[in-house]
Amino acid sequence: MSWVFLRDLLSGVNKYSTGIGRIWVAVVFIFRLLVYIVAAENIWKYEHDEFECNVKQPGCENVCFDHFFPISHIRLWALQLIMVSTPSLLVIFHVAYRENREKHHNQKLYKSPGKIDGGLLCTYLISLTLKTGFEVVFLVLFYKLYNGFKVPPLVKCDVRPCPNTVDCYISKPTEKMIFLWFLVATSCLCIVLNLSELSYLIFKYSIQCYLKRYIQKHE
Repeated sequence: MSWVFLRDLLSGVNKYSTGIGRIWVAVVFIFRLLVYIVAAENIWKYEHDEFECNVKQPGCENVCFDHFFPISHIRLWALQLIMVSTPSLLVIFHVAYRENREKHHNQKLYKSPGKIDGGLLCTYLISLTLKTGFEVVFLVLFYKLYNGFKVPPLVKCDVRPCPNTVDCYISKPTEKMIFLWFLVATSCLCIVLNLSELSYLIFKYSIQCYLKRYIQKHE
């Protein structure tokens, strides 16, 4: 698949992000998107062909592969990348709405359409919450689907039409597990960055509102 749209999306939202948000964009682009395209995709490219069971029963190998890999790691990772990036569209759409509104009224309605304040602040906080939620959901999915964050070299399968319990071998298990842990680490880093940015924005604008009310009260 083409990742140009996702790259452009991340580049676009970078203009309206805080410092922490720009770090998040860099982590997603360099340590997740580029790693996926350059390395991880090739590791899982022939995972079905390289999955072997010590039995020649027709259909046994296929059902065993489906049993242990209901969703491919790499496809789930791709879906995760898309889902955690798309909430940023909310911010871009809101900024576009502001710019279009200024053109429609032919006057300056905002100090800067991309400044995080008012309604755009709410949109930005919602996008951060959604990104964090998606990260957590996908980490839970990885953990549940693959029985923890591990890739064993040998799995035992007794699913029909296998005649008995057979041994099945996963190719490059150590390499796959390293990338799986890398995926988990970058997801956790992104969650920390999202929560830090969320806390920073809430704290910053809470202080601003308090100071504004304090000044008005003592004028």
